[in-house]
Amino acid sequence: MEDAATVKASPRKRGKGKLLLWGFLAVGLLVLATALDAQALLRSALDWIQSLGPWGPAMFALLYILATVLFLPGSILTLGAGVVFGVLKGAILVSISATLGATAAFFVGRYVARGWVSKQIEGNETFKAIDEAVAHEGWKIVGLTRLSPVFPFNLLNYAFGVTRVSPRDYILASWIGMIPGTLMYVYIGSLAGSLATLGAEQRVRTPAEWALYVVGLLATVAVTVYVTRIARAALRKRIAH
Repeated sequence: MEDAATVKASPRKRGKGKLLLWGFLAVGLLVLATALDAQALLRSALDWIQSLGPWGPAMFALLYILATVLFLPGSILTLGAGVVFGVLKGAILVSISATLGATAAFFVGRYVARGWVSKQIEGNETFKAIDEAVAHEGWKIVGLTRLSPVFPFNLLNYAFGVTRVSPRDYILASWIGMIPGTLMYVYIGSLAGSLATLGAEQRVRTPAEWALYVVGLLATVAVTVYVTRIARAALRKRIAH
């Protein structure tokens, strides 16, 4: 007969095992994407989408969502949208697709790993304070990280899933925060002229690109300072109570 300690420990072990499984799966997908030259595969997929006519936008959206969930590089798709659909239509399509993909990955992270994370931080006041701060100020943090090039897009989607940020704040802040980068990269893609030369040409960066990089740098500094400040404030409040 199993004792009470074993029975109580089993859910945590199962949660940890599930998290490790998803971690190994993510690493495996990254390795596979590298081995198979994911960019070449996505470029071929864009060629196919370009031949689909009116079905092209729907298939592009599905491909973008799938690529986001599977940790495949979305930059080639964003650039490709400029070639295949033009600046305006491409930007709208990428904005919708990237937000849907980010939301799908967020919910995977939330329902797969959030329970395990909650158990791990039960006895750690500092991490509980940070988690609480993100829950209350999440939309600002999400928005700033979306503007920063330092934080990897695909990984960030899952990372926010294990925090207490609300889905509404996450989705809205992600969508707004990704708009500047989306517009710039779709426009750059439209300048390529064809999918064959996408990302291969050497060119001088435009003033808009440099401006976005500066904004990204400022956002990186801002989110670092902001998270530190609100975490300290939340920790002081928790200790005082």
